[in-house]
Amino acid sequence: MLLTAMMAADARSPSHFFPHGNEKPLVIAHRGASGYLPEHTLAAYAVAILQGADYIEPDLVMTRDGHLIARHDNRLDLTTDVARRPEFADRRVTKVVDGATVTGWFSEDFTLAEIKRLRAVERIPEVRPANTRFDGQFQVPTLQEIVDLVRACERALGRPIGLCPETKHPTHFRQSGLAMEEPLVEILHRNGYEAALDRVFIQSFEVGNLKRLDRMTRIALVQLLGREGKPYDVAAEGGTLTYEQMATPRGLADIAAYAEGVGPEKQRFILVPDAEGWLDPANASPFVKNAHAAGLKVYPYTFRAENRFLPASLRSSEDPNALGDGEGEIRAFLATGIDGVFTDQADVGVRARDAFVAATR
Repeated sequence: MLLTAMMAADARSPSHFFPHGNEKPLVIAHRGASGYLPEHTLAAYAVAILQGADYIEPDLVMTRDGHLIARHDNRLDLTTDVARRPEFADRRVTKVVDGATVTGWFSEDFTLAEIKRLRAVERIPEVRPANTRFDGQFQVPTLQEIVDLVRACERALGRPIGLCPETKHPTHFRQSGLAMEEPLVEILHRNGYEAALDRVFIQSFEVGNLKRLDRMTRIALVQLLGREGKPYDVAAEGGTLTYEQMATPRGLADIAAYAEGVGPEKQRFILVPDAEGWLDPANASPFVKNAHAAGLKVYPYTFRAENRFLPASLRSSEDPNALGDGEGEIRAFLATGIDGVFTDQADVGVRARDAFVAATR
């Protein structure tokens, strides 16, 4: 009944999250409650919100007829049942995406009506076998459907909920005649997300994508930093700028000219466990301090509570898929001064954040 009420309601909540001086670091539900349900489904987003997430994060790709849908990747067979649908067998193709040759079924080869015939499946069943019990139950949502869910949840729960879409493969889609920026901005503006202080920010691993968005909207932007290599648009144009260079004080100052935040890979740029697997905030890199000096917020990714993703000292057992001390990891990173976390388990993130805030007041 609660989920029905949330879906039926419609609300707009004020927000002023981006200036420095946040009361609390943000808990951002990475692809929804992806530790508990198949990612990028309305159910996963709703559960994350009920767990207390401040923001939900939909990754966005394009359909052939120009609709924005939520998938981690444009390759549909990774997260849907398309490979088991004989009517789409002839859509399996090989193409080059972001410089890599890939074979599968791709969102840009399907209309939205065809996408709606598919059902979501767990992306990493070997890690999260319990999530497979939901395979085949949920549709692939559009960005508008996600906005509608957020508005409904705001009304039902009486609190603001943020949205942080990420553009996936923007150069690939632009080269395919499906540029993402205009439809993304149109949908967000139409739904009341227009200003830098609205409870929304747009992320991308590419640079040109964000710079185009910066010319189109006042919505806050976040530059994601890959663990290694270059942004794909830079590489495609023969440029030399690397993520490593972007993480320097000069690189961060350059980012601040078009974005309000950065999303670094947590261990690559902020805090690495020692040889025994312990996390000591005293050993953090100067990245957070340098980013704040440039006027940027810092939202590292991705915090996952399963043992396989945790430092050795925080694992609960030899079972790689069992949950370990994810709260401990998040608290250690919060002590470095970050402004929020992307996490697959929003409940873990909320408990860790609230405990950290209580301990430091």
